Amino acid sequence: MILAGGAMPAAAAEDVVAARNIRAGAIIAAADIVAPASETALRAATELVGLEAARSIYKGQPLNKSDLRAPTLVERNAIVTMEFVKGPMLISTEGRALDQGGSGERIRVMNLLSKRIVSATIVNANTVRTKQ
Repeated sequence: MILAGGAMPAAAAEDVVAARNIRAGAIIAAADIVAPASETALRAATELVGLEAARSIYKGQPLNKSDLRAPTLVERNAIVTMEFVKGPMLISTEGRALDQGGSGERIRVMNLLSKRIVSATIVNANTVRTKQ
């Protein structure tokens, strides 16, 4: 949020703030954040390390969970391995990711052979799984 006159909102005393400008898509490292020495703030800071910035965050700006997401494992338009699971049977083929996402997120994927679009869960880097 930008205040009147282009000023950024001031961080509260207990806020975890950005130590530098962080671009959208960057993974948050411990060196990227500044936290007060309180136990609550330090615990909040450790929960942010390893997450990905969903938008640009500027130096001194408070870091909120809403500005961060799980690291992207599948990029939009990437070729992914699609695993179809039914009982003990597993069939795999290639697909094109129509969305991006992180571990455990559901995205749309187009089967490259049938051109059918399905919803699948990301299980690891460039691998999605659906149950039929």
